Amino acid sequence: MGGSRLWRNRLQRGFIMKVRIEDTCTACGLCVDTCPEVFEMGDDIAQVIVDLVPAEHEDAAQQAAEECPVEAIIVE
Repeated sequence: MGGSRLWRNRLQRGFIMKVRIEDTCTACGLCVDTCPEVFEMGDDIAQVIVDLVPAEHEDAAQQAAEECPVEAIIVE
Protein backbone atom coordinates (compact mmCIF):
# COMPACT_ATOMS: atom_id res chain seq x y z
CA MET A 1 0.00 0.00 0.00
CA GLY A 2 2.75 2.47 0.86
CA GLY A 3 4.43 1.94 -2.52
CA SER A 4 1.26 2.77 -4.44
CA ARG A 5 0.77 5.92 -2.36
CA LEU A 6 4.33 6.99 -3.16
CA TRP A 7 3.67 6.31 -6.84
CA ARG A 8 0.51 8.48 -6.78
CA ASN A 9 2.46 11.26 -5.06
CA ARG A 10 5.12 11.10 -7.79
CA LEU A 11 2.38 11.30 -10.44
CA GLN A 12 0.73 14.27 -8.78
CA ARG A 13 4.01 16.18 -8.44
CA GLY A 14 5.03 15.45 -12.01
CA PHE A 15 8.15 13.43 -11.20
CA ILE A 16 7.55 10.67 -13.71
CA MET A 17 10.31 9.55 -16.01
CA LYS A 18 9.55 8.15 -19.43
CA VAL A 19 12.11 7.07 -21.98
CA ARG A 20 11.92 6.28 -25.66
CA ILE A 21 14.39 5.08 -28.23
CA GLU A 22 14.80 6.73 -31.59
CA ASP A 23 15.44 4.78 -34.77
CA THR A 24 19.05 6.01 -34.76
CA CYS A 25 19.75 3.20 -32.26
CA THR A 26 22.62 0.97 -33.40
CA ALA A 27 21.67 -1.95 -31.14
CA CYS A 28 24.95 -1.82 -29.24
CA GLY A 29 23.21 -3.19 -26.12
CA LEU A 30 24.73 -0.73 -23.67
CA CYS A 31 21.31 0.37 -22.41
CA VAL A 32 20.27 -3.23 -21.79
CA ASP A 33 23.49 -3.89 -19.89
CA THR A 34 23.01 -0.71 -17.84
CA CYS A 35 19.30 -1.01 -17.09
CA PRO A 36 17.69 -4.32 -18.11
CA GLU A 37 14.60 -3.47 -16.06
CA VAL A 38 13.74 -0.76 -18.61
CA PHE A 39 15.40 -1.81 -21.88
CA GLU A 40 15.65 -4.99 -23.93
CA MET A 41 16.99 -5.81 -27.36
CA GLY A 42 14.42 -6.01 -30.13
CA ASP A 43 14.94 -7.42 -33.59
CA ASP A 44 16.74 -4.37 -34.97
CA ILE A 45 17.08 -1.86 -32.13
CA ALA A 46 16.71 -1.67 -28.38
CA GLN A 47 13.21 -1.31 -26.96
CA VAL A 48 11.70 0.22 -23.85
CA ILE A 49 9.79 -2.42 -21.89
CA VAL A 50 8.00 -0.17 -19.36
CA ASP A 51 5.57 2.70 -19.84
CA LEU A 52 6.91 4.64 -16.87
CA VAL A 53 10.36 4.13 -15.40
CA PRO A 54 10.09 2.85 -11.81
CA ALA A 55 11.67 5.28 -9.34
CA GLU A 56 14.31 2.77 -8.28
CA HIS A 57 15.57 2.49 -11.89
CA GLU A 58 15.54 6.17 -12.85
CA ASP A 59 19.26 6.68 -12.19
CA ALA A 60 20.22 3.66 -14.30
CA ALA A 61 17.88 4.71 -17.13
CA GLN A 62 19.35 8.21 -17.07
CA GLN A 63 22.86 6.74 -17.12
CA ALA A 64 21.93 4.59 -20.13
CA ALA A 65 20.70 7.69 -21.96
CA GLU A 66 23.84 9.66 -21.13
CA GLU A 67 26.13 6.83 -22.21
CA CYS A 68 24.29 5.93 -25.43
CA PRO A 69 26.94 6.36 -28.14
CA VAL A 70 24.42 7.68 -30.69
CA GLU A 71 22.17 9.58 -28.23
CA ALA A 72 19.17 7.48 -29.28
CA ILE A 73 17.59 7.36 -25.81
CA ILE A 74 15.30 10.28 -25.08
CA VAL A 75 14.35 10.98 -21.45
CA GLU A 76 11.03 12.73 -20.93
